[in-house]
Amino acid sequence: MRVFDWHRLVAAVESDALDSAIELGLLDWDGDTRSLAAAGIAAERIELVARVRKERLAALAARARFRQRQARLARQEAERKQRQAQTLAPDTGGKPALSGAAAAALARALAKAKK
Repeated sequence: MRVFDWHRLVAAVESDALDSAIELGLLDWDGDTRSLAAAGIAAERIELVARVRKERLAALAARARFRQRQARLARQEAERKQRQAQTLAPDTGGKPALSGAAAAALARALAKAKK
């Protein structure tokens, strides 16, 4: 269990030194305000620390969602390019391959033309 220096943590938050506050355990803290109150921290300062912690956690969650989305979009783009390359790649006879829908449409057109 981590031991917090609440007074230093609160001072870091109040001075907007969020990197220092994070190093002092802002994000490791479970959010239970009783521990700050027991350390003699005023209610308005406890509220500030709790609010800043909540904002940081929300920002980190948003960043994680953004990175997951970027990875998903990159994967989908790579899959799309791979499908396009397979569709346009020549088959063993040297003719360009057609997608299933295009081949079916061509077969219908040829059958209609032969009538």
